Amino acid sequence: MTFALNISRSITGQPWKWRGEGADAREPGYAPDDLVTQLLLARGCPRDALDAHRNPTIRAFMPDPSLFRDMDAAAERLADAVQRGEDVRIFGDYDVDGATSAALLIRLLRDLGLTAKPYIPDRLMEGYGPSGEALVRLAGEGATLIVTVDCGAQAFEALAMARDTGVDVVVVDHHKCSAALPMALALVNPNRLDEGDEAATHGHLAAVGVAFLLGAALVRVLRARSWFVTRAEPALMELLDIVALGTVADVAQLKGLNRAFVAQGLKVMARRRNIGLAALIDASRLTRAPLCHDLGFALGPRINAGGRVGQADLGVRLLTTQDPAEAARIAEQLNQYNEERRAIEAAVQEQAEALLAAQGNRAIAVIAGQGWHPGVIGIVAGRIKEKAGRPAIVIALDEDGVGKGSGRSISGVDLGAAVMAAKDSGLLVAGGGHAMAAGLTVAADRVDALADFLDDRLSGAVARARDDRALLIDAVLAPAGVNPDFIAAIEAGGPYGAGWPAPRIAAGPMRVIKADVVGNGHLRAIMGGEDGRSFKTIAFRQAETELGQAILGAPRDRRLWVAGRAKIDDWGSRPAAELHLEDAAWAD
Repeated sequence: MTFALNISRSITGQPWKWRGEGADAREPGYAPDDLVTQLLLARGCPRDALDAHRNPTIRAFMPDPSLFRDMDAAAERLADAVQRGEDVRIFGDYDVDGATSAALLIRLLRDLGLTAKPYIPDRLMEGYGPSGEALVRLAGEGATLIVTVDCGAQAFEALAMARDTGVDVVVVDHHKCSAALPMALALVNPNRLDEGDEAATHGHLAAVGVAFLLGAALVRVLRARSWFVTRAEPALMELLDIVALGTVADVAQLKGLNRAFVAQGLKVMARRRNIGLAALIDASRLTRAPLCHDLGFALGPRINAGGRVGQADLGVRLLTTQDPAEAARIAEQLNQYNEERRAIEAAVQEQAEALLAAQGNRAIAVIAGQGWHPGVIGIVAGRIKEKAGRPAIVIALDEDGVGKGSGRSISGVDLGAAVMAAKDSGLLVAGGGHAMAAGLTVAADRVDALADFLDDRLSGAVARARDDRALLIDAVLAPAGVNPDFIAAIEAGGPYGAGWPAPRIAAGPMRVIKADVVGNGHLRAIMGGEDGRSFKTIAFRQAETELGQAILGAPRDRRLWVAGRAKIDDWGSRPAAELHLEDAAWAD
């Protein structure tokens, strides 16, 4: 790749390069359809699949659920439970993916005539995943089938205890697996090491996506058993709003089937048929149908807030309720918890950044603090990762000397595999995850050893990833080109998210007309071009960075190229374009 706009070193110290090899996307004057084609090709879309990716449908991307190991066994066992009216419990994780996975199965089973009850463990009291005590207790209450969602792939002891009680357990997960698998009647997970090649290509699915495939397999089994001769088949596609929410909030890669889940799920969500989701949209102060980024930045955090600082089961209750009044109450409660989460997060963030500054130049930032709230460490880890440009693990140490950690990685560095290796080496009490995120439990006196282990294991991968660091540009525009029509046109290449990044544009040359600091260290600036047009830019949490200081102090007669994501600002009387600024480079 060649340098975009001949920028080999920007204000933030990185080169700008063109995303993809085609030239059309960076040449001015092309029609929007030409640009969208380039956006799709640059993100790995085969040329003969352009039409399918412009309008990703479930039909085009849905695999046969039977491709996955244990899928048929899981569907047959669930079908038995439906026909016998068994006591079924859905054991979900306390995050959005767990809540949506549990809600999807509960709603589907309810439509099939079976009332299944959720069980969401308390983050502080029980920790991540199924505990043996909880599974045994559910069996003692009469459960004959327990389905774990978004957890269970590493629950060896817990599932062994459940097996001893005679209760059947089906695991629906997407986290990395060991070569050995825990004892379960069925374990459905595209990331099983013994999975077939075609099924393994779906390892990017969130757990809620795997649960949807199980739902499709279940309906097919019941259809073959003539269950619907006198009953209506459930509208499985009406559950795609839940699938979209869990997929985006879990930062699953938006490629293949996930793109179809989100594209079609947003259409379902816009119809507001899920009472709980409609209430959550209203509580989030959204006055239009949600867009993809709203799932990750508005709705997802509120569902998560219940598991982080409030009641762990609120998300499932909201997504499954049929009572509008209850939905409104829960949505407002989650909104309040989200505000509490933000305050707690800010305090932990400040302390973590102080420790980061004193840590030195390790390949991976491992930061531990006494008394930090475990419910916010994942968010803080993500912030530290962005600030440091390297993987980060943030660990909350309790008074008993036990640390709960959450990690976030950078592209090209498999953090989940490294955490599992640390567990296998005896450094961790528990640990697992996937390439971009991981969780762990570690004794306080092993934190330094863990940091050394991860530094040694990941230093090469981190160095390669950072050496390859570049700001990838999709298109260059004159300032007048940054407008609502352009933004609407490029949406045809979406939905955008992890693994399918939103288009990044460069615009200029520009001059800084006005710049100031707003909110919690955000940089806001009005930029004007030589064509007489101007637009607003905002750089979140960048006021104190090199980029922020350069723009705040930019001379009025010096020109800049600016780069970032073009967004619609719909707060005013009419929509306007703005640029979420990521970088800038001097033009002269």
